[in-house]
Amino acid sequence: MPDSTHEQPTDISARALVKLAERAALCTPAACGAAATVGPDDDLGGPATRAAVTHPDLAPLVTVQWTSGEGPIAAAVRTGEPVGADDLLAERRWPDYRAMALDAGVRSTATLPFHHDGLTVTVTVCGFRPGLLDDRTRATATLIGDLATRTLARDQAYERALTEVDQLDSALRSRPVIDQACGILMHVLGCDADTAFDLLRRQSQRTNSRLAELADGVVRTKGRGIEAKLARLTPAR
Repeated sequence: MPDSTHEQPTDISARALVKLAERAALCTPAACGAAATVGPDDDLGGPATRAAVTHPDLAPLVTVQWTSGEGPIAAAVRTGEPVGADDLLAERRWPDYRAMALDAGVRSTATLPFHHDGLTVTVTVCGFRPGLLDDRTRATATLIGDLATRTLARDQAYERALTEVDQLDSALRSRPVIDQACGILMHVLGCDADTAFDLLRRQSQRTNSRLAELADGVVRTKGRGIEAKLARLTPAR
């Protein structure tokens, strides 16, 4: 199989996953290619799971394992232990995976799982011939996989932090217009600040609109046209 063929990465974690697959193949002299996957501990194989392969022929071998729930990756994730087959011709586990792998010319496979901070990462190496991992190669692959898992977990934490910062920034930017809208409603409806905010919130839910957008409309129109709608939401006194 030709080297270094893989899907284009879309973000930092994807690029790290591609590099992990490439390094796993390089550190395994008998390998014809490698695959790496990453996903949350409780949903590996689900929509949030990402995969990278060093050759497109290996991509279906990852997909069939998520579809059938069987194969070395699925087994390694379930057990938390390395799983492999020294010779798929003699293998009786994972019939769907085995058939597809042999059809692609893969004769042996080995998968190492890694867990860190809510993530499960797997590294799978494949070979054209029986037997793949000696002790030295396994130790090198383990070191690379563990380091990559920690890097991916750090990247995920960084992405989470950026999202939280964006949400906070959006909230801070929208707060002044919401306060202005509440002030207008207090004047128009003769209610207090808590009631004005509650009316805005309820109207936002009823109309399936963002609170900040609704507040901006109230400010621009100075409350005209919305008084009756909001008044109907006001509890009877």
